[in-house]
Amino acid sequence: MKTGFVPRIGAVTIGQSPRIDIVPEMKAAIGFEVEIVERGALDGLSLEEVKALAPSRDDYVLVTRMRDGTEVTIAERHIQDRVRERVRELDREGVELIVLFCTGEFPEMPVQTLLLTPDRLLEHAVRGILPKGTLAVVAPSPEQMTMMKQKWDVPGLRLVADAVSPYSSSKEGYVRTAESIGKQSPDLIVLDCMGFNEDIKRTFRRVTGRPVILPRTLLGRTVGELIGGLQ
Repeated sequence: MKTGFVPRIGAVTIGQSPRIDIVPEMKAAIGFEVEIVERGALDGLSLEEVKALAPSRDDYVLVTRMRDGTEVTIAERHIQDRVRERVRELDREGVELIVLFCTGEFPEMPVQTLLLTPDRLLEHAVRGILPKGTLAVVAPSPEQMTMMKQKWDVPGLRLVADAVSPYSSSKEGYVRTAESIGKQSPDLIVLDCMGFNEDIKRTFRRVTGRPVILPRTLLGRTVGELIGGLQ
């Protein structure tokens, strides 16, 4: 391929596209020019239609946002097919690779294009960094506490879990949550939602003094490692 080639990266959000809150920070983490081709599982739906996708008891809960920034909570079972179809659309478009803008756990989605899912990146990063010790996980909603404890039930790790919304909380809310987490003396903190941004990460890092993993930049740096070298 010629020098100056701009890779096209497919991105699927479980909310509505474009994700103007994620893409700039992810591009900066990639480290060179890319084109992000976005698709959203909730694209084309009104807020009232999305409210009908809300979780019931025992559902796998996902938190995301509408195009205008409105926070919404949905059940994974309601959008699995929509996510799968958006991934297939990008696969057919011939992008370099596809990324999922969600740290939730999804079933396998067989496609020809390489597909990166943040939940797996986080899982293996944590296992590689912290074989034993105290792991603190911050979710975007208290409704996710049970599934977070199940998701991060890893032998050798003591789990601390808390929740604060990356979409609707205040700076003070992040500080309070970080202070609560910090009292547990974690060895590593994971902000377990693509909605968390670098400002929020800096708050947790400053308040706790502990290492913090931010999914959107972890994903971006992984993309950069995989497709760099053509520029």
